[in-house]
Amino acid sequence: MKELPISKMIKAALVIAVCVVAVCFLIPYYNVWQQEMSGRAELAKAEQNRKIKIEEARANLEAEKLNAQAEIERAKGAAEAIRIENGSLSPTYIQYLWVRQQSDLNNKTVIYIPTEGNLPVLESTRIINDK
Repeated sequence: MKELPISKMIKAALVIAVCVVAVCFLIPYYNVWQQEMSGRAELAKAEQNRKIKIEEARANLEAEKLNAQAEIERAKGAAEAIRIENGSLSPTYIQYLWVRQQSDLNNKTVIYIPTEGNLPVLESTRIINDK
């Protein structure tokens, strides 16, 4: 193998030393730049999250306004129905309305009706069967 002349070795060592010194000075500047970019990214993300929360709040407010309007319309309809009936509610009609309401319940709903002995009709035979 051919050996390098000393002048080339000195030049290579000098280049390496200059590179090391340059890196030592540039690393702190790079760290500052990186932290600045990271801070800007976090700020942009926080602003975006704030905008999202504001839009969600606006959507919730609009939904509540619409729900309130729907409730008002339901109340108007109920008031109109009562006005049309104009006190002509009979016990039979009230019973019919109650039965019609029960048709909306699912099959798992149990309704207890008390009897003279204060036992539900569906449970009155349980005492006899349990003996």
